[in-house]
Amino acid sequence: MYEELIRRFGPQQWWPAQSAFEVVAGAYLTQNTSWKSVERSIANLEARGGLTAAGLRAIPEEQLRLLIRPSGFMIRKAAALKAFVTFLDGRYGGKMETLREAAMRNRDGVREELLALPGVGPETADAILLYALGVPAMVVDEYLRRITARHGLAGEKARYAEIQRLAEQAFATQREEKESPEELARHYNEFHALMVQVGKMHCGRVARCEGCPLAWDLRRRDA
Repeated sequence: MYEELIRRFGPQQWWPAQSAFEVVAGAYLTQNTSWKSVERSIANLEARGGLTAAGLRAIPEEQLRLLIRPSGFMIRKAAALKAFVTFLDGRYGGKMETLREAAMRNRDGVREELLALPGVGPETADAILLYALGVPAMVVDEYLRRITARHGLAGEKARYAEIQRLAEQAFATQREEKESPEELARHYNEFHALMVQVGKMHCGRVARCEGCPLAWDLRRRDA
């Protein structure tokens, strides 16, 4: 599937951000909203100098709520962003690079720390690991859930961890060479972005299979 989507759509070069901290902000803000709404909030933060740990730290929480209002759930998300900065300050000296180095040494340990923060579930934690820190972490979103279910790869009620293991094992099986963590992270990055692309075009709440680059797999299953 990954190779077919690469042929059809080409490299996606996600995540759209200028810094690792901006990725973190986007990962929080994109919860339960559209990316267009997130872009408005990001623009507000950028104008206020809030796309760094120091900048966000300096913004009073009430002002932060107004800046991120376009993304919705502003009270909850503002508190969660502040909690992340407190975590970064307390554990990693306020530096994303120090957090990245820790994640490269102990991905699962840092993942558990992220999951302990307010407003962080598995998808947000893995998005931060992959896109902000460059650590191989398979992101499972609603598009991937739909695709795995509709293609008979996982059950309709499969849990996040089950789908994640399925995708990770597929990459481990198909890719023969021993790849570096950086190279594997690049593949995971492209895979997630491509799944979002095909999901938006063909695998929404109502499947639109005509012209889908993955339709061959459905025909194979039905043969």
